[in-house]
Amino acid sequence: MRYEIRVDGEMSRTMTGAFPELDSFVVARQTVLSGRITDEAQLYDLLKRFQSLGLHVVEMRRLPE
Repeated sequence: MRYEIRVDGEMSRTMTGAFPELDSFVVARQTVLSGRITDEAQLYDLLKRFQSLGLHVVEMRRLPE
């Protein structure tokens, strides 16, 4: 499954480095991360990392294959 996750603000290289399994780019004051997520456990791990780093997820969606 591929997902796209949008986070408020422009994440630094250090912050995006906390998500090596995801690609990232910046648009309109948001950082967009996307990549393949293998299962729910990995998805919840990602969400925990966003929360522990104080990042505000504004949108998360599953992309068509």
